[in-house]
Amino acid sequence: MEAAGCSAAALGNGDPAAPRERGMLPERLQRREQERQLEAERRKQSRQDLEVEEEKSSFLAAALAREREAVEALLRGEDAAGRLEEAAERLQGLRKLLNDSVRFLSNYNLRQGQEALAQLQAALAQRRQELQPGKRFAFRARRNQAAGAAGVDAAPAAEAPASASARVPKDENEATPETGWACGFSDLAGQILEKRAAELHQQDVLLSGLTDCTVRLWGNPNTLRLAQARGCRVLCGPVSTSVFLENCTDCVLAVACQQLRVHTTANTRIFLQVTSKAIVEDCSRIQFAPYTWSYPGIEQDFQSSGLDRSRNNWNDVADFNWLVRGVASPNWSILPEEEWKIPCD
Repeated sequence: MEAAGCSAAALGNGDPAAPRERGMLPERLQRREQERQLEAERRKQSRQDLEVEEEKSSFLAAALAREREAVEALLRGEDAAGRLEEAAERLQGLRKLLNDSVRFLSNYNLRQGQEALAQLQAALAQRRQELQPGKRFAFRARRNQAAGAAGVDAAPAAEAPASASARVPKDENEATPETGWACGFSDLAGQILEKRAAELHQQDVLLSGLTDCTVRLWGNPNTLRLAQARGCRVLCGPVSTSVFLENCTDCVLAVACQQLRVHTTANTRIFLQVTSKAIVEDCSRIQFAPYTWSYPGIEQDFQSSGLDRSRNNWNDVADFNWLVRGVASPNWSILPEEEWKIPCD
């Protein structure tokens, strides 16, 4: 009897927390179920957001393709001379569409769009050049034929020396990288070079083969290309469309533009204002800082460029050689703030 009483006492008083735990069990299960539902809802929302982004990317890629075809058709037409302005306007619209679509396009589609835009811009410039009246080269050919008929040997044209202007192809129909570039500097060393607003306005500027030069471009070009430069410092006003760097080393560039492409370049500082996104490829030791260059008349140049000064993605850089998500590219970095002063400014 005594043993039975002890057992009963143990059952009644030995584990006073047991009823509370049994009462809390449904509460814990309910919380767990709520957490599970919240997690499922988050995953569902993430899938929906991804589907929306993919749908936007596909739509924008299709729109870019349509506009590209329309511009190409205008440039191919027999009456292209009267349609160049329409092609230029549609090209500007295509540029704006691409610029506004950066957030939604994949890196591949963005790269394809920018390359197509650059090709169309070059095609437009070449078409304008082809349709210019009075080709000097045809006249020179007739003159040389007449000289031959008269039995007089025409003196060979003197080879143009290296000068402060972009190289011109020997034949108008010769396809060279320089075709269509209206002004610039080439094959110079150790010089201070400048161009003013009247020379630069909406021109395609080429800087190539420069070594240890300081270049100041006080104005609003349409495009800027810097190629094969070594140890140069280039300060440029707002560029309406694209800036291209390729095969440059130990340079400093200060520029505002719509888009920036950097290829095969090393140990270069870029002081940048860009409305879309900067892209680097096959590069190393590229450093970025905000564009702070100023000069009298820069506000008017910004207005004529059409750039939106409120949009500046100077530190949003896509590296096409670095595809590891969540890990910073080792090929570019942000310049320390104490070094944001532009050299030679």
